[in-house]
Amino acid sequence: MTTLRSLTLEDVPSLVAINNSGVPAVPLCDEETMQQLLDLSSLALGLMGTDGDELLGFLLAMDSGLDYDSENYRFFERHYENYLYIDRIVLSDNARGLGGGTALYEAVFAWAKEAGRESITCEVNVEPPNPGSLRFHRRMGFGDVDQQATKGGSVVVQLLQAPVA
Repeated sequence: MTTLRSLTLEDVPSLVAINNSGVPAVPLCDEETMQQLLDLSSLALGLMGTDGDELLGFLLAMDSGLDYDSENYRFFERHYENYLYIDRIVLSDNARGLGGGTALYEAVFAWAKEAGRESITCEVNVEPPNPGSLRFHRRMGFGDVDQQATKGGSVVVQLLQAPVA
């Protein structure tokens, strides 16, 4: 049984390690950048192991209206209002397939509903391909919005949105 908890600055080294194990599905990140992402996040959740000591994964989500220099975030800023943007969700290898991603997303939807957000947005790589993540997001109720090339054309993402029920 895993549990969720709010992330703190003390988690940054573990977050970087988990994040960088997920490349190329997520961008490589150093501690300074991770701390900046954590500071921007309205919701920052950690997935804890059964002993409660080991961080197995995390999710960072940001409200609309921020000055955040992300190509994908800026797309949603131009097209949506009152949304919650999932900047990243990453699970360690030993946590995949155990329901942790679903637990994190259920918490995100509950938080967004309570906070009065209308939708949740995110993106998934289609080049390099990440079919498992795309299937997961579809199961969680996300629909296609658009595609865009990012990082100078080296990455193509499927932009996704789900209404908050």
